[in-house]
Amino acid sequence: MTARFDRLERAGMTERRPDPNDRRGKLIALTAQDRAIVDETLTKHVANEEKLIAALTPAEQERLNHLLKKLIAAL
Repeated sequence: MTARFDRLERAGMTERRPDPNDRRGKLIALTAQDRAIVDETLTKHVANEEKLIAALTPAEQERLNHLLKKLIAAL
């Protein structure tokens, strides 16, 4: 993970901040510009998911939701 955060920091996408609760630790934060990119990407992703789910009936959507929860619980 450190190498990934190093690359993101070098690219100007993240910054490390001291952890106020643990002097040994650091907190990783997105820059304001990249937070906007993430927000835009998530908005598009959610719209795409809604488009895909629309092909299912409400009963199928409920069944899919149940099965996905079951898979997540098994992780």
